Amino acid sequence: MSIKIEHLPFTIRVAETEEDILKAIRVRQSAYGRHLPELASRMGEPDAADLDGSAVVLLAESKLDGSALGTMRIHTNSAKPLPVEASVALPAQYRGRALAEATRLGVESGRVGSAVKTYLFKSLYVYCATNEVEWIVITARPPLDRMYQAILYKDVYEGGPYIPMAHVGNVPHRVMSYHVDDAPTSPEALAHPLYETFFRTLHPDINLTGRPSVVRQPRPVPYGRDERLHA
Repeated sequence: MSIKIEHLPFTIRVAETEEDILKAIRVRQSAYGRHLPELASRMGEPDAADLDGSAVVLLAESKLDGSALGTMRIHTNSAKPLPVEASVALPAQYRGRALAEATRLGVESGRVGSAVKTYLFKSLYVYCATNEVEWIVITARPPLDRMYQAILYKDVYEGGPYIPMAHVGNVPHRVMSYHVDDAPTSPEALAHPLYETFFRTLHPDINLTGRPSVVRQPRPVPYGRDERLHA
């Protein structure tokens, strides 16, 4: 498999220090303030999931000045249920499986923020593939649910109902999921305009484990669990 190397004008990494978390919180609060100001008003300080080890916080930073451009928090069910499970019981196919949930997505407005969002979603996939997560679960309010649908997330519940979510201020959200192992080889993925970016391009500026890596064939993912490619 041919792997292209591409550098970005920003970096994405796991927040490790108190200063990192506070930078993520500021961009998170600003992003939520554009659409959910009441919820954003309660997001000025770290919450339990930022600090208790049950999740990792991703931080995108400008290479130019180090400013925070975006953030996402990734929960796994290795130690406790996902946040979504406080509001719904997931169907049987997800029970006993390694799951992750992306929450608290926030990016700067404008073109840069749009690019950062794309690579945060790639980072989510990279993190889950590296850590042997089987399913990514997300909750999305309209119109953001259409964005998830565009990158091949599927409804968990038939008909895609909007369900109030306790961890997002009881705002109704659609519950959607993405199968990590199957996604790169699905016909939909192969035809998707982001296929090369997600699955055939190495981005050294996405560094979630200390060094970027690619998985050996036949599994066509950009980073993975075994074979390492150093930038």
